[in-house]
Amino acid sequence: MNLTLVTPQLPEARSGNWITAARYRRILVRLGHCVRLTTEYDGADCDAMIALHARRSANSIASFAEHRPGKPLAVVLTGTDLYRDIHHDASAQRSLELASRLVVLQRMGVPELPERHRPKTRVIYQSVSDCHAGHAHRPSTYFKVAVVGHLRPEKDPIRPALAARLLPRESRIKMVQAGSPLDEDLARQAKSARSGRYRWIGGVPHWKA
Repeated sequence: MNLTLVTPQLPEARSGNWITAARYRRILVRLGHCVRLTTEYDGADCDAMIALHARRSANSIASFAEHRPGKPLAVVLTGTDLYRDIHHDASAQRSLELASRLVVLQRMGVPELPERHRPKTRVIYQSVSDCHAGHAHRPSTYFKVAVVGHLRPEKDPIRPALAARLLPRESRIKMVQAGSPLDEDLARQAKSARSGRYRWIGGVPHWKA
């Protein structure tokens, strides 16, 4: 199939949307499909379109529905649109209506949707390759937990640091958090929360994360 994959961000942003789109493209190409990755649908013919983010890709979703009526249109609800935009933004709500299939990344995302849209919703869990796991150095004196994701209010990113404070003294758990601050107040909180159990290292490249 000839597929168009729309993501609202460029790779330079190192956003979750771009990482997800790049992963989807690799998977779909391996399955034998021809995939064109773009930030905006331009009217080109294709068999189906996959769009990430109901609000930010709303123009592309509406354009595809108008110019290619009846063709499959999947909208992937990636985070801020699922937990914020679809509840009050008209363009995001319009995207839900136009989609022939909705995708959420974890099962508790389904109840966030209006009941009429749930039958056309599917859960696709994110995954990660374990091909390098056997070569990683595993700490021998403590249990290390990695938390990866940009610091933004919707993700409640200071929660790991707060949870670390509740651990008993004998706990072997240590936490390291990686992600660029999209809110300066959250960055200040993450810096001040540093302790023997928790540290924030800021934004890192995808390969390093």
